Amino acid sequence: MGIRDTVGSSGQVNQETRRDFLKRGAALGAAAAAGATLSSVLAPSTQTAIGQPKQGGTFVAVGHQEVPTLSPDKAVGNVPTFVIQQLYNALVEVDENFEVEPVLAESYEISDDGLTYTFNLRQGVLFHDGEEFTAEDVKYTFEYYGDPDNAAVNASEYADIDAIETPDDYTVVITLRQPNATFLRLTATNWIVPQHYHSEVGEAGFETAPIGTGPYKLKEWRAAEFTELEAFEDHFRGRPNIDIVRQNIIPEPSVRAIAMQTGEADTMTWPPLIEDNLAFLADTDNYTTLKSTALAVNHFILNNKHPILSDKRVRKALLHALDRERQISDVQQGAATVATANLSPAIEEFYEPDVTTYNSDPDRAVEFLEEAGWMMGEDGIREKDGEKLTFTMTTITGDQARRPQAEILQQQLREVGIDMQLAEAPISSIQTGLRNNTVDASLYNWTYGGLLGDPDAPTTLTSTGPSNWSNFENAEVDELMERGRAETDPEKRREIYSQIQQIVAEEVPFLFVMYWDWYNVVSSRVKGVPESALFGADIYRKVYEWWIE
Repeated sequence: MGIRDTVGSSGQVNQETRRDFLKRGAALGAAAAAGATLSSVLAPSTQTAIGQPKQGGTFVAVGHQEVPTLSPDKAVGNVPTFVIQQLYNALVEVDENFEVEPVLAESYEISDDGLTYTFNLRQGVLFHDGEEFTAEDVKYTFEYYGDPDNAAVNASEYADIDAIETPDDYTVVITLRQPNATFLRLTATNWIVPQHYHSEVGEAGFETAPIGTGPYKLKEWRAAEFTELEAFEDHFRGRPNIDIVRQNIIPEPSVRAIAMQTGEADTMTWPPLIEDNLAFLADTDNYTTLKSTALAVNHFILNNKHPILSDKRVRKALLHALDRERQISDVQQGAATVATANLSPAIEEFYEPDVTTYNSDPDRAVEFLEEAGWMMGEDGIREKDGEKLTFTMTTITGDQARRPQAEILQQQLREVGIDMQLAEAPISSIQTGLRNNTVDASLYNWTYGGLLGDPDAPTTLTSTGPSNWSNFENAEVDELMERGRAETDPEKRREIYSQIQQIVAEEVPFLFVMYWDWYNVVSSRVKGVPESALFGADIYRKVYEWWIE
């Protein structure tokens, strides 16, 4: 099979011959052993799909953490989203190259003033229980998840809706209170639930026994073990080619890699790049590889309500004490970009590089700590008013990919007199603890703007955002976020989100470390995989089109 041109986040096409790629692949192990970075010996590659689509077979993915819910409102993280996006559809969806595609809506119109969206729905679309999808399901979904009393994760995305009208079964007219530049990408893309069923079982019941219009329906779900889906015979776009889609939960990266190498798995929905992954990334005969730049920032979350971490000077000290270049070279083998704030450079139109920067500088870290009143104690740990400068970093249970980052930071903080203890817990416990102020800090990847190609971050950076894990509160950011959503002039929007990035860089609500180079690896027995991707994590939205040769 030949090497196919691939497009990176910059939009530049990279070309190479199969012979060149295989030469680099042969050198990969030796180069890695010699200390070369992954990015210096591995470039993106894909394989040309051959043959005609056929039905049958089981597609197996492996992920690193549990799938705690099947609710479309709570699809957070790559592993749960892989499953959830197979179960539902939205009015419009954004593909792996940030293009908006009509799905449940056959077409849509936007009024000249930007206040009215009219969606003309597809007819004959069925839910998994055989009931027909209509405009009332759209109205119900938007009103239910937009109701603050229901405490939906994405409730803020519906806040600008003034009225929803359904003049007939196949037309939805949504009127906004003010123009909202994010509405099409961040609200109209929310998955639709069936009114007749969701209203009967409630959100709690729906989370464990969902019904959607998606290409696959639930067969079996064990949150921490696996989820298995089966093809929906009456899907409106046609029956999916693959019979069964299954995701197994395997926390250990090396075991996930072994599953790929032995053919027990076809892809990894969580592919952090460590040494165990190198062999199949270089094997272009047996695997298709797409490279993109991650949207989620790899970061150390700091609870801004913690008595110590609430001080911006301490947070700045932590970032100066942290050697991010070492984190990239040691943990990601060079396959990442240093983060400067909350927004990924993949979102080129809105990315702002001109912000306050923090190089690795222990002396500067000490200056900030002493300015904040933390003086060195006899035991090498700083003190203030009889209190030790100590806090606990809780990483995800079994997260071997990122745990080394916390260990490196622990050493570097100790050198400037900060005692950071390490602990582990499931992701759901960590997030609950962050919300309840019982967890001091954590470490994982999250998106703070850039989702679906839009820079807005209402759920993660606003003071009341349900996924504002650092409990960051900044009135100016709240106001700018409101302005950014209402502003339809592209240049003015860019200036607004530039200011947000500058504030985040100055306030350091969390330790922004890096944006990973994201490699999606799929077994070559799977055909129909996209030829390129600006947002690689989203290629699985199209699994219904893939087939197994």
